[in-house]
Amino acid sequence: MQILGISAYYHDSAACLVQDGQIIAAAQEERFTRIKHDSAFPENALRYCLDQAKTSIEKIDKVVFYEKPFVKFERLLKTYLSFAPRGLRSFFEAVPLWIREKLFMKSEIVRLFAEKFGGMPGEILFNEHHRSHAASAFYPSPFADAAILCLDGVGEWSTTTAWIGQGNKLNQLWEIRFPHSLGLLYSAFTYYTGFKVNSGEYKLMGLAPYGKPVYRQTILDHLIDIKEDGTFRLNMKYFNYCTGLTMTNSNFDELFGGVPPRSPEDPVTQREMDLARSVQEVTEEVFMRLANTMHRETGHENLCLAGGVALNCVANGLLQRQGPFKNLWIQPAAGDAGGALGAALDVWYGSLKNERTVSAKDSMAGCYLGPAFNNDEIKAFLERNKIPYRKIEDKTLFEQIGEDLENEKVIGWFAGRMEFGPRALGSRSIIGDARSKTMQSVMNLKIKFRESFRPFAPSVLRERLSDYFELDVDSPYMLLTAKVRPEHMIELSEEERTYTGLKLLNLQRSDITAITHVDGSARIQTVHADTNPRYHAMIKAFEKRSGCGVIVNTSFNVRGEPIVCTPLDAYKCFMRTEIDRLVLENYYLCKEDQPPEIIEKIGLEEFAPD
Repeated sequence: MQILGISAYYHDSAACLVQDGQIIAAAQEERFTRIKHDSAFPENALRYCLDQAKTSIEKIDKVVFYEKPFVKFERLLKTYLSFAPRGLRSFFEAVPLWIREKLFMKSEIVRLFAEKFGGMPGEILFNEHHRSHAASAFYPSPFADAAILCLDGVGEWSTTTAWIGQGNKLNQLWEIRFPHSLGLLYSAFTYYTGFKVNSGEYKLMGLAPYGKPVYRQTILDHLIDIKEDGTFRLNMKYFNYCTGLTMTNSNFDELFGGVPPRSPEDPVTQREMDLARSVQEVTEEVFMRLANTMHRETGHENLCLAGGVALNCVANGLLQRQGPFKNLWIQPAAGDAGGALGAALDVWYGSLKNERTVSAKDSMAGCYLGPAFNNDEIKAFLERNKIPYRKIEDKTLFEQIGEDLENEKVIGWFAGRMEFGPRALGSRSIIGDARSKTMQSVMNLKIKFRESFRPFAPSVLRERLSDYFELDVDSPYMLLTAKVRPEHMIELSEEERTYTGLKLLNLQRSDITAITHVDGSARIQTVHADTNPRYHAMIKAFEKRSGCGVIVNTSFNVRGEPIVCTPLDAYKCFMRTEIDRLVLENYYLCKEDQPPEIIEKIGLEEFAPD
């Protein structure tokens, strides 16, 4: 039984192939088209999934779309009618697009499969948006039964849903409906602080520790009414997303001193930092109250999370430390891309009622579900473009990388199958020495070309996790934050304790300073020998030289670009930045050896700032 899951047309288009309940392949369309958050029909991702499974579209039993377009369109119409005559301009922009592209989705999918793939699958189905999220959270989890919480902007109508998962069954308990949405509240502040909605929320989260929660009470008094059980309502007087083309309105501006939203390229000020901290704390309060309610109502000790809000690793870390649940599992592709995976699994387990076998860890294969390129393919690419290289066998290669890291070189690491979801997890990563005092600023300004306040994450050997961090549970998907252990922290002087805002960037807070955020926390990826043996062995080689079992890991891309997919993508990123070394499986490239004229030959795209 072969089932293809698809998400498309809204945020991150993706495809996933499930064979007899096993996840064979999954990828986002953006990785192939090089258009960040590409929402188009995922032709390339689908083609990859079929190729990976060595199958064709005619052999696919079922294709399932991750949500129900007619129900979503109903919400659109009812919302406009509720607020009429406001929003007329937005209505006349949105409705023709829906009728042309989104409403008659089944006919569109049939047409595209015939046109692009020359055939048809056995059956085309549609799943509910939040059910797809819930399925993506529960079915791959290591739990036989669990409470499930899904939080995002909005699906069809749902913005927050609670579920129970038992064996191969999903049962919904309750929901919060549009326009009341924790995800849209967070996105409103993303917009107001000058970042891009649906991609800049993680910047807001990273900015929060620089600020103070001075607007927290204003948010609680005017914008959101949070009940004791965590359910909530937003005051729509301050928001514009129901009928307008922006997230907030002039009432929102007045509430925060009459100041309009920050222009995207204007300097970030203490005000934005304080706004970020304030909405982050409100988000955490909702998270904790909802979790306590679900624990009390269900009696379960396991909690699964999905939906875009579940990518808030700071809230997740708080839940891990202080929450009522013994065990927590978060879908690594928690946003809309993961809906493709959830929809496919829900057909296999929910509709077809197949028995579910629980894995000791989870069934995500470390999230390494995308394309891989072997040494022969990489050599052909290098030779074709006359790119200088050395081929080095694993043991010597890992020792060489250990030496390079110790010498504070920045390395592009391209190995194995590409990650599914928003995080680079050691297949398409840029890595550096976590102890370096300059690594964070070098990577931000000379490699990623992004804001200086953005923190970097550590990749830490799982067996060394508790030596560095106040955490002792697996965090393979970089979805939990925890504090750096006190013995690694550096005492600040009296003057340094008075620093605020971006001045905090100049402080060395720990002996692994490149991955320590200004509040002493880190967004942790634990590296496991069984899921990524080469990445683990490379860090072990660095540890043997340095005594340090932690490195910096950031995604292999520049600002505005999706994570690299192919050797050509990786080489272009290598050549347009100040990355010192590039590893393509067993091929080792030095920047100083690369001929300058190669840039004209391969061409370097420009990516719009995100």
